[in-house]
Amino acid sequence: MKTSTKYSILFVAILILISCSKDDDNPVANNVTLHFNNTFKNTTIVLGDATSSTATANTSAEGQVHHFSELKYVISNIRLVKADGSEIPYNISDLDKGATVVDHSKAQTLDYVLTNIPVGEYRQLKFGLGVKPELNTLDEARFPNFYAEAGANDTKMHWEWGTGYRFTKIEGFYDTDHKQLSIHTGSTVEGTNGEPDTYTQGVDAYRDITLTLPDNAVVGRNAPRITINADFDKLLSGKTNTITLGAGNATPSIHTAANMVLFVDNLGGNGPSDISGMFSVSSVEN
Repeated sequence: MKTSTKYSILFVAILILISCSKDDDNPVANNVTLHFNNTFKNTTIVLGDATSSTATANTSAEGQVHHFSELKYVISNIRLVKADGSEIPYNISDLDKGATVVDHSKAQTLDYVLTNIPVGEYRQLKFGLGVKPELNTLDEARFPNFYAEAGANDTKMHWEWGTGYRFTKIEGFYDTDHKQLSIHTGSTVEGTNGEPDTYTQGVDAYRDITLTLPDNAVVGRNAPRITINADFDKLLSGKTNTITLGAGNATPSIHTAANMVLFVDNLGGNGPSDISGMFSVSSVEN
């Protein structure tokens, strides 16, 4: 009787091990890592101060030499598109769980891990450059983590007037005399300053990006890594606009909303004829 009981326990243990092994071999979800590589054309950017000898310099289509000392942008509203065309949204209404600030000076922010993505083959990636209008308020109570991440002293992705987030923040220098380059983009509001009840949507600087992957990302036993190039050569030499920096558009306190849109359309696309802007996918590692 004891021998029979021992065999029964052993048989049950074997079944459990087999079941666990099958579950391990056939996962229902896994991670996908989005790796952001910020470049001028094909060269990864190195930041530097005005007279830096190591900062990566770029020459625009109009012949202006420029380099960056600070480079940050917001990614949100992420969706993965399966081979059959169905979309898998990733916490698209939760900035704490589905948005991030890519800060070129912090290597850890260049990898954004999407967790619990359903098993399958994915052929496209969609995401927002910036924050879509319905979420673009500085709501510390609703999204405390993202609010803190975007508002930290070394990040400063809050607009000072407090109605939304900066979507991109670019600091640097241009021309041979190292004039200051300071370009901040984000949606604007119209109304009476200090009276939020009067605010209405002004310029919508949010841009929706669509990228077709060179190879399907296969989520299963492996966790794919998708490398996304953000080519900041497009800032001045975009698919939509060719921009020359000068006294009227090089700093956020001077450039108008209309001038800002020129930069926005170069970085994030103009929608009708450009849905990728400065972004492309260079590789998928399954």
